[in-house]
Amino acid sequence: MDRKQMCVANVQYKKPTAHEAKRTRSLMKYLTYRDGRDGYVRQGRGKERWLDRGMGGSVAEISQRCEGYSSQHVLLFSLVMNPNPDLVAMIPRQQREEFVRELTERTMDGFFDARGIENGVEWSAVMHHRLTDDPQSPGLHNPHTHIVLPGTYYDEDAGERLPLYFSRNKAVNHIDLLHEVTQTEMAGLMDRYVGRDWEQRYNELEAARERQREVVVEAPHADLPEIGAVWSGARRTDEQTTAVGVYGFFQDDLAHPDARVLRFRALIAGLPHEEADMLSTYLTELLKADVPTWNEEVERLKAMSRQERALFVETIQQTVPEPPERTIDLEL
Repeated sequence: MDRKQMCVANVQYKKPTAHEAKRTRSLMKYLTYRDGRDGYVRQGRGKERWLDRGMGGSVAEISQRCEGYSSQHVLLFSLVMNPNPDLVAMIPRQQREEFVRELTERTMDGFFDARGIENGVEWSAVMHHRLTDDPQSPGLHNPHTHIVLPGTYYDEDAGERLPLYFSRNKAVNHIDLLHEVTQTEMAGLMDRYVGRDWEQRYNELEAARERQREVVVEAPHADLPEIGAVWSGARRTDEQTTAVGVYGFFQDDLAHPDARVLRFRALIAGLPHEEADMLSTYLTELLKADVPTWNEEVERLKAMSRQERALFVETIQQTVPEPPERTIDLEL
């Protein structure tokens, strides 16, 4: 796999102005009481949200230290560490929070060690749990951390706090260094939590997805309103489940706005692989024959319970045709 896809570590900063200080307090509240745009997180004693490594464990403490440790140009740095949900799915669910916390700690320590900042830099982090809203792989567990860093750090040799920089130029590129450290720590932790075959397993997952993309033949299966030409098919979501939906060149996809990129839209997710394959073949024939009926059937299947859908698949097994042996790929 491309190791740059293992974990995203994005860095931003806020200026030391009264307006940004007010917005920072609002940001700290948001990070404390939410796991995303939706969903309030109830607080409770013994369930502290913030991992305190010198910046505090509450909204008031962190906001105060951001202002007290600011530099002339930076009130705070904020960093999001977001491991690839495809890889997180390989980790036993009860170990995922520990995995992301350890990844955060090891990356922060390794990054500042690599920069020669001997005593490190104060930081605090809060972990968020959400499900992915990626139209290709909806519903994957996506634990990640939001990290807050000060605008300065204490230098023992200088005997004072000095400005903290995240330079990005030809001489020094701290962003590239952060990504390198993150990928190294991620790979080491995957070896330990999942096993040394995790990369092979990921490549097999991607290979299965590539085979499923081969539904694209010379003629689209149908033209859908507001979407255009589509091909019915399935896409492996993770090692346990597959989604059924349509492939197409979606121009409204924010992640891939290039209309030449073939993308998948999941319509029914979380299916066992064999069940998804059967439903995909069934819906393909229906889509090619009658779009309105296909729409109605998709909605009916989505409304079914897992048990109802499994029983339905059993009833259609004798009527669904075998998938074609060979397909013709477009040049994508």
